[in-house]
Amino acid sequence: MNFPTELETLVRARYPILYILSSEETRVQGVVMEIAAKRQKKVFEWSCSTGIVPAGTSIQSQKNRNAATRDPLMALDQVIEQVEPAIFIFKDFHPFLTKNNFAVTRKLKEIALHLKNSFKTIVLVSPILEIPAELEKEITLLNHPLPSREDLSALLDKIIADVKQIRQVAIELDETGRDRLLQAALGLTLGEAENVIAKIIVKAGRLSAEDVNEVLAEKQQIIRKSGLLEYYATDEIFANVGGLGVLKEWLAKRAVAFTQEARDFGLPFPKGILMLGVQGCGKSLCAKAVSNLWQLPLLRFDMGRMFGSFVGSSEENVRRAIAVAESVAPAILWVDEIDKAFAGSQGSGSTDGGTTARVFGTFLTWLSEKTAPVFVVATANDISQLPPELLRKGRLDEIFFVDLPAPGERKEIFKIHIGKRKRDAEKFDLGSLAGASSDFSGAEIEEAVNSALYDSFYAKQELTTENIRTALGQTVPLARTMDEQISRLRRWAEGRARNASVRRDARPD
Repeated sequence: MNFPTELETLVRARYPILYILSSEETRVQGVVMEIAAKRQKKVFEWSCSTGIVPAGTSIQSQKNRNAATRDPLMALDQVIEQVEPAIFIFKDFHPFLTKNNFAVTRKLKEIALHLKNSFKTIVLVSPILEIPAELEKEITLLNHPLPSREDLSALLDKIIADVKQIRQVAIELDETGRDRLLQAALGLTLGEAENVIAKIIVKAGRLSAEDVNEVLAEKQQIIRKSGLLEYYATDEIFANVGGLGVLKEWLAKRAVAFTQEARDFGLPFPKGILMLGVQGCGKSLCAKAVSNLWQLPLLRFDMGRMFGSFVGSSEENVRRAIAVAESVAPAILWVDEIDKAFAGSQGSGSTDGGTTARVFGTFLTWLSEKTAPVFVVATANDISQLPPELLRKGRLDEIFFVDLPAPGERKEIFKIHIGKRKRDAEKFDLGSLAGASSDFSGAEIEEAVNSALYDSFYAKQELTTENIRTALGQTVPLARTMDEQISRLRRWAEGRARNASVRRDARPD
């Protein structure tokens, strides 16, 4: 059942108080007024600045204003005095439903009994949920959905029709471009979408699919205001990631999975992946690169921000962070080093009162039940710290094991990092460097190139293959000092995880 139908059903069934969770008062009011017109009811709106006025009254108009009804108790009295069938929209009423407002809570409870035998309904519209225990049985909660693709498409058509009258504005949108723009705008309110499209037109004097980044920047504002997730702006691309061919191919095949064409084909949204393996081998780099590949915002889920000092606040923070991620969906949620985030969740009852276990449970439940297009990219280094519940199929699409790079992959990594330092990689003996860097991770190879560059600059010489070989010889790779742990990780991954590049036994080192 869609939102307007559900709301109309509840009004017809004489549910006394409906609480609609939404930041879009105008859209909600439009739906209510349509329902009221069909049911031949009047519509009144209330805010603490205007009091009760007929719905749609201009903010400049003083007509029909009743200053006394700015007081919530007086406004509720007005509801009782209204004889004709009506719907009363109370905007941002949540501050008056907190624990100390006993009089308002009691008055609403009494009115609820009265409204059940009348043709009147109270609709509370607020972006914040605040329902006192005394009113839980009297209030029915509804979530007003964000604009659908059809809503955004209608808005885009309206804006295009308006700007076509201005010759200086060029509309450069084919079907593919239009789809990309609408895809990026999903998760914005109609007001936010209208603002960002207007901003694009004012800045560029045109409207095209190339302006998707402006839409993503609007989503960045939403993330920043939440304070729980970090919007991670990145320019990393898969061309900067050496090796990991299987993982790259898997992600490339799902680049179009968020389009309407994919929905029509019957494809579900991809859920996410877990990348585990040796430190410094490109797991976090891949998380950043997939954001550019898919043209979706990358949100970093920092578990440290979730834990609050009050009982129950940590779980609430996780729920709020998830809600923010879903509100800007489609998006990528990056959970870096998830093994550290949920380490000790099984024994948290005796260490932190069960907080970690509850937070982990909240996150796992969401992973299993989420329907919003939020793709989770989780990374981990130590599988012994991973709770087995996370690895169950259905929560994530795939588990990838990221091993140390093979010789061919190391050549590719050297080529990338030498090229980044404004040098022609073809002038270096990449094969020799790959042979000298056995057991090196990608991060250690990068550090060796940087170290050689420092030495060359100090000696006032140009960077050479021999400089890099010297830097490699001065480095003891982590894989040698942690050989036992890495061997254990490889044994665990065999048959449990998919290799991110190729089978190790198929690539001699």
